[in-house]
Amino acid sequence: MLITITAIIFGVLGLVLAVGGGQLLMLGGSLYYLIAGIVLLLTAVLLLRRRAETLWLYGLFIVGSLTWAIWEVGFDWWQLGTRGGLVVVLGLWLMLPALRRQLGPLHRRGRVAANVWPLALPALAAVVVAVFSMTQDPYDRSGSLPTEQVAAAPSLGGDVPDGDWHQYGRTPYGQRYSPLTQINTENVDQLEVAWTYQTGDVKLPDDVGETTYQVTPLKVGNTLYICTPHNWAIAIDAETGKEKWKFDPNAGLNPDRQHQTCRGVTYYADPAAAAGTSCAARVYLPTSDARLIALDAETGAICPGFADAGTLRLEQGMPYNPAGYYYSTSPPVIADGKIIVGGAVNDNYSTQSQSGVIRAFDVNTGALIWNWDAGNPGQTQPIGPGQTYTANSPNSWSVFSVDEQLGLVYIPLGNQVPDQLGMGRSANVEKYSSSIVALDLDTGADRWVRQTVHHDLWDMDVPAQPVLLDITNAEGTPVPALVGPTKQGDIYVLDRRTGEPIIPVKEIPAPGGAIEEDFASPTQPISDLSFRPKTMVESDMWGLSIIDQMMCRIAFHKLKYEGQYTPPSLEGTLVYPGNFGTFNWGSVAVDPERQVMFGMPTYLAFTSRLVPRSEIAPKGEGEKGSEQGLNRNEGAPYGVYMGPFLSPIGIPCQAPPWGTVAGVDLRTGKVAYQHRNGTVYDMTPLPLPLKVGVPGIGGPMITKGGVAFLGAAVDDYLRAYDLTSGIQLWEARLPAGGQATPMTYALDNGKQYVVMVAGGHGSVGTKPGDYVIAYKLPD
Repeated sequence: MLITITAIIFGVLGLVLAVGGGQLLMLGGSLYYLIAGIVLLLTAVLLLRRRAETLWLYGLFIVGSLTWAIWEVGFDWWQLGTRGGLVVVLGLWLMLPALRRQLGPLHRRGRVAANVWPLALPALAAVVVAVFSMTQDPYDRSGSLPTEQVAAAPSLGGDVPDGDWHQYGRTPYGQRYSPLTQINTENVDQLEVAWTYQTGDVKLPDDVGETTYQVTPLKVGNTLYICTPHNWAIAIDAETGKEKWKFDPNAGLNPDRQHQTCRGVTYYADPAAAAGTSCAARVYLPTSDARLIALDAETGAICPGFADAGTLRLEQGMPYNPAGYYYSTSPPVIADGKIIVGGAVNDNYSTQSQSGVIRAFDVNTGALIWNWDAGNPGQTQPIGPGQTYTANSPNSWSVFSVDEQLGLVYIPLGNQVPDQLGMGRSANVEKYSSSIVALDLDTGADRWVRQTVHHDLWDMDVPAQPVLLDITNAEGTPVPALVGPTKQGDIYVLDRRTGEPIIPVKEIPAPGGAIEEDFASPTQPISDLSFRPKTMVESDMWGLSIIDQMMCRIAFHKLKYEGQYTPPSLEGTLVYPGNFGTFNWGSVAVDPERQVMFGMPTYLAFTSRLVPRSEIAPKGEGEKGSEQGLNRNEGAPYGVYMGPFLSPIGIPCQAPPWGTVAGVDLRTGKVAYQHRNGTVYDMTPLPLPLKVGVPGIGGPMITKGGVAFLGAAVDDYLRAYDLTSGIQLWEARLPAGGQATPMTYALDNGKQYVVMVAGGHGSVGTKPGDYVIAYKLPD
């Protein structure tokens, strides 16, 4: 019975591999899987005939498989293991004495067990190679960042006390850098929980899929200010974690919202107001129903002097106003007496969408001062009654940075929707889509623009807050610089006065072959400082076994793919880097003294397939907004199916690492190190702490103590790293997904805290929650 069952298993596996391998070969893929299928089928036949040659055949198959695997991927354990794991396990099964006794020669007293060595030696060789490969990591890049203090007293971008964190990136420069040193590389491993606060705002059954908790708390004086996914504003005592006040704007739910999130609030202290008076200090709260609400920072009460009884309606001036299509997910910035606001426009819902206009309002009254619309950039004077902004112009859903001395606000711009269809875009849209734009703080006029993708057909918005610092050049002169991370993996290092590159940028050829109605740019820009991945090939396909890996190889060959910037297609296109981007809204962190950068390059391929309008069914009842699955593009000739490039069992089709941490010397543009980051602990049924390098979405923070902090990865941990080497120094288990950016602060007694919000991210499937957790060193 045992030998019959074994033969059936080998036969079924062999048939699957033979059929799939034949299909793969016809698509131009590897011959191995067809051979593997034939060998397993022959093994099944030999088993049924009880032939000792079974072990010889399968031993030779292990040798051939091992040779093929090393030829394809070298000694990379994570790729060798998935190629050989099932093969070796089946070999070990064939070595069972109960099986071998039925395969040996017949004697007068019965069968003698078949000789195990023709199979045992190849299996042993495979195990030896596996053990050796576990000591290797061909992907890892080790090195050290310079420790020299290049600038003794660098500009941090605002008058923020060392122990405070006043804006999303701490200061208007967005450096995510704290000058605190109490927590450092020598003692960070002693961090312990100081307090935990739960907001009470949890994911609801009727919420959209991408309900996420991405907030970075602000710290002013002895108070932390946060918002929650449903846009509650909360003040927390920074020492005890006790709630001071809570404000619920009752933003409601809307199934057409693609995102239900809040990345932060904005704090403002009015220099003209008498201390202690009502609304002398304010917190501005953006909501998912397109409002901006001014609250008293001391009490949480609405400030009635701002806009209309404390509320500014952001849909004013919009040519179209479908509910749920427009809202601000990121905190606005305040500079020069103005509060400057962008907004997220739902991707790929409709051509009749709101404008992506950037507006500056009087921070005290809410009166419109200027408006800059990428669809009509010359008109920055406030529009008049009855006028509207340009429909569906490129929007900015991320965070802005400001240099008040230069009088500039820096805007990361997205694309005009539909993202995958470039027909009929105006000259202005072609100029400003997917770019970094510097706007004049006084007038709103654009002073310079640096485009990062030409004729964007891939949703390559500039997603991240530009980071400002001064970089010392070879002559010893500080140059005002901007560091702009992008989804495609390029890091643009620009002179922030002019937009001209400090680290060179060049044009490279790009694939053609857009659909008949559209076109693709013949070239695309690339920075000399880039984390773009290499062009994917078939051997980069991955799986937990050779079977799902084979399925991924078949899917790879069926997709249209000629490298990065392969245009969207009707048959389906591989988009790599994918829509999550190599970098996203979490941006990067910089140390302005050492002039180095720490970031989290992520690698996850997506697919997109254009769908003719005639093939799109009417919207179903209860259908919720999402950036994955079918995007309808109402009013356009095509919709689009989008999503991660996953295997039949739901894991990435591409080989890991999918997530890394990296350090860069910004003076030279050289990458010092890049390491795998994160484990599959929360990705698999068994909690295995295997450091594969997993995807993440969130951002890092650096301290002068030489430590970088980062959550973000899809395993639920907050981690600390040595900034110089990128080596992990500490980790803390989180009660939910940590897809936010940590911050740090100190109290008047000098005690330093690190704070992380843990609430999960719907799109990446991490555990939802409502936690704010503070860590400190032992007393």
